[in-house]
Amino acid sequence: MKYGIPFPDEIQKIRELYGLPASKMSEILGLGANQYRLYENGEMPSEAIGKTLKSIMNPTVFATYVRNAENQFEKKEYDSICEKLERSSAKYNDLQLRSGIFQVEDRSTITGYAPQSYSRVKNVILYYIAKLGGVFSTKMNKLLFYTDFLSYKNYGVGITGLSYKAIQYGPVPERWNVIYGSIDDIKTEIIAFPSGNSGEKLCSDIEPDMQEFSKADVDILEAVIMKFQNVTANDISAISHNEDAWLKYKDTNSNIDYNEAFALKAL
Repeated sequence: MKYGIPFPDEIQKIRELYGLPASKMSEILGLGANQYRLYENGEMPSEAIGKTLKSIMNPTVFATYVRNAENQFEKKEYDSICEKLERSSAKYNDLQLRSGIFQVEDRSTITGYAPQSYSRVKNVILYYIAKLGGVFSTKMNKLLFYTDFLSYKNYGVGITGLSYKAIQYGPVPERWNVIYGSIDDIKTEIIAFPSGNSGEKLCSDIEPDMQEFSKADVDILEAVIMKFQNVTANDISAISHNEDAWLKYKDTNSNIDYNEAFALKAL
């Protein structure tokens, strides 16, 4: 979001967070009668309005606007708005607890321009766990990388909104260990190998919610699973070492630019 101006879909999600129609959002914020809807449909807000829209993602800030607009509403309607605001505050706090999984918040070539959604990250991971009967974290890191970068290569946008870095074992989501440790319904099992080494296997009894994904998203997930379902964690790491996304970034501490997706070799 350049200059603090949210994208149209983010402006829509703000309204949906509070369960209000666009006309009420316009009224509360002191905009023109249909102005909020126009922003949702792609009209560019001014920098000042954009920063206002960004700020009201926080229910505490939005509550100030609601209180200031109290005299514009009948008591019953105002009370209804306040009830919705109270419910949204609990939802917002829950989202904040999980916000640590997104190190980079801006939608850019570092995050694949994808909306950052805890739920989508969770269900991508659940999809691969369900398909493979559990996935070692090393392999899951690469599955997520190929999922996002193949989506960007084919459609110009990632799926999860995660940012990636190149470490010794290949491209990985930034703070991947925090991601796996903070997602509800996913547990980690320590698997011991005959060699004496051990690995962390991600497991779950929960099925993914595929309604989170578009047909294009599902096509990407299926392409990735078809390619790597029988590939070991060590082998997929070796495969990822051939990608420019790793070769160009392995000696840096920089986030991988999603434009490296156009040079993907494995998919």
